[in-house]
Amino acid sequence: MAKHGKKYLEAAKLVDRSVNYELNEAIALVRKTSYAKFDASVEVCFRLNVDPRHADQQIRGAMVLPNGTGRSQKVLVITQGAKEAEAKAAGADFVGGKEVLEDIKKGWFEFDIIVATPDMMGELGKLGRILGPKGLMPNPKTGTVTMDVAKAVNEIKKGKVEYRVDKEGNINCLIGKLSFTDEALAENYKALYDVILRARPAAVKGAYMKNIVLTSTMGPGVKVAHD
Repeated sequence: MAKHGKKYLEAAKLVDRSVNYELNEAIALVRKTSYAKFDASVEVCFRLNVDPRHADQQIRGAMVLPNGTGRSQKVLVITQGAKEAEAKAAGADFVGGKEVLEDIKKGWFEFDIIVATPDMMGELGKLGRILGPKGLMPNPKTGTVTMDVAKAVNEIKKGKVEYRVDKEGNINCLIGKLSFTDEALAENYKALYDVILRARPAAVKGAYMKNIVLTSTMGPGVKVAHD
């Protein structure tokens, strides 16, 4: 079990782990228990009653948070021809085709997310062993494999987040920064909550959401009341 420092332990004393706090109380506690000396990120973890070993229970997608994430992401668009100019005009940080893939093979990773047109996926797929473990492989389910590269770049720049259930049945997702207002964090949380609620697999019996926890970078988790 990981050992926590003195500041974490002091902050954790302010949270009653047996209580599911109302959202506004949870956000206030996350603020109060943050001791980071930077603008900490705020994340939410949904523990779901799903079995990701079954294809119909693998929850994955993407959405644009109403108030963005507070984090700027460097976007690489892998495409060719006229789509290159479209991507650049939309604000992509890097644009290119096979020559960029060669750079990645050599260890270049100065980007946070890749958008690709379908015609480039054959070449991109060859880098699966490099990109897969880093979570960088584009996917149609998250809107990162598309012919509409301008829309994809715009959404990412506005604050698009990807969510994906892990093998333990958890979804972890960024919903903003502590510099956000309580209202902005609550709005982002509710938007994500609604999307995940609607993604409930038909095969799930009983309670779908087991637990929801809000936390800040380095801070303790705070349980959130839910339906």
